[in-house]
Formats: sequence, C-alpha cells, structure tokens
Amino acid sequence: MLEKNQLNLLSQIAHQESRSLSDLVREMLARELLYRERRQMQHAARELQAEYKTNPELTAFTALDGDDFLFEGDKNAPG
Repeated sequence: MLEKNQLNLLSQIAHQESRSLSDLVREMLARELLYRERRQMQHAARELQAEYKTNPELTAFTALDGDDFLFEGDKNAPG
C-alpha cells in the first residue's frame, strides 16, 4: 500500500507525463527490480573474483582464447 504523499507525488508525475498511475508504477518497479538484479550479480562477481584469481583450474583454458583449432582444416570455417 502506498503512503498518501507517495500516491500524491506519483499521481502528479503520471498526470504531467499523460500516463496512468499504474503504467508509471509498473515502469518504476521494473527499473528497481532490474537495478536490484544487477547489484546482486555485481556482488556475486566480487565474491568470486578472489577465487578466480587464486584458483588456476578456473583459468586453465585461458591460453586457448583466440586459437582457431576448432576450425582447423574446415574449408567452410569463418575467416
């Protein structure tokens, strides 16, 4: 449930933008949910960063990056 001042402010914004209150609230909610999801992903990445830097098994195949061994001898290969 919205507080009265929140409802008034949102109604004002919706009116200024010629939109329905529901449309405005849905957009704001979607934006907030996306923001929270991104923050969670950033947090998870930071937690895994130390493991990634110290565990050689996680970077064992990095040396193969850019190698074209997959398409070696393939006449239809890109490039």
